[in-house]
Amino acid sequence: MATSAETVVVITDANILINLLRIGQLPLLGELDAHRFLVPEEVVGEIIDPAQSEQIASAIAAGYLEQVAVDTMESLALFAELRDVMGRGEAACLALAATTGSYLASDEKKRFRRRAVELIGEPRILRTESILLEAIRQGRITVCMADGFKAVLEANRYVMPFGSFSDLL
Repeated sequence: MATSAETVVVITDANILINLLRIGQLPLLGELDAHRFLVPEEVVGEIIDPAQSEQIASAIAAGYLEQVAVDTMESLALFAELRDVMGRGEAACLALAATTGSYLASDEKKRFRRRAVELIGEPRILRTESILLEAIRQGRITVCMADGFKAVLEANRYVMPFGSFSDLL
């Protein structure tokens, strides 16, 4: 995902955050070298479960997740256009990723994914498994741990299209 000299800035959608919360791995965002994870205020507002909301607030306070605003003319214009076809959080993430050259972390599919590929290209779209795979590569978690997380997420209706993380290494 990153070369050693550059930081990958990642605009993060609610579904990624919720998946990481489900497996108790939100702090992983602060452990990945050469990555900065940003979350639009619209996404923070979408997380309504009180316990999850509190954990997101703690992550922001701890500094491993940074809250950002859609606040430039270019990003606001794209946000307004995208709001016609998707939710506020998704529109904010995509508008920011497209106008800042950042990566996008989202597990959304269908219309959102097609629009994201059009605007920023497939290589700049990360999914939950992309983040876990990077954590394995950096030695933050093991393949066995990641496969356990995969099983928990599958029990919560997030299915990854491979058998084991070892298949991806």
